[in-house]
Amino acid sequence: RGQASLVLSGGKSPVPFLRALAQQPLHWPAVQVTLADERWVDPGSSDSNEHLLRETLLRGAAAAARFITLKSAEATAAEALAGRSAALAAMPRPFDAVVLGMGDDGHTASLFPGAAGTLEALDPDGQPQLAAITSPAAPHPRISLTLAALLDTRGIYLQIQGAAKRAVYERALSGEDGAGLPIAAVLRQRRVAVQVYLVA
Repeated sequence: RGQASLVLSGGKSPVPFLRALAQQPLHWPAVQVTLADERWVDPGSSDSNEHLLRETLLRGAAAAARFITLKSAEATAAEALAGRSAALAAMPRPFDAVVLGMGDDGHTASLFPGAAGTLEALDPDGQPQLAAITSPAAPHPRISLTLAALLDTRGIYLQIQGAAKRAVYERALSGEDGAGLPIAAVLRQRRVAVQVYLVA
């Protein structure tokens, strides 16, 4: 289709991957990039996932990629849902790749277990593409792609780093014990293939 669409995640774990990706000889002007989630902070903040991408991926030749931000001028993530959903709708679908991470609590993107907004956002057939998420376990309010949006892709790539996260990953795969972990909704669905990379 002449364009590629890529959904990436923030955090510390993907930094080496993002820096390596920036060096790939791609036709970057034809690549559209967005985030799986964002903290509701200024994009210049060190807590911002957008800031992380601009420091690691969107540099040199890769800076020619078109970045679709999840952060806007509205005071809250909830107020921004309509506008940011419209911006995402312009990206080629299905996404070519969704790259996810996972927290020690089994969250992925900003879909935190027990957080306000997460249960609705985990509906694989839901219509909303974005959700406003607030979790007492996480700093800052968040905006996150919903499970339905994350599954609208040709492939999901999940990085699990360290023994603690590997144990959570194994829980998510195992019967009812891991059913309450948001990452389990990604791993157990059969709509799109998930490739998991276990890193020591």
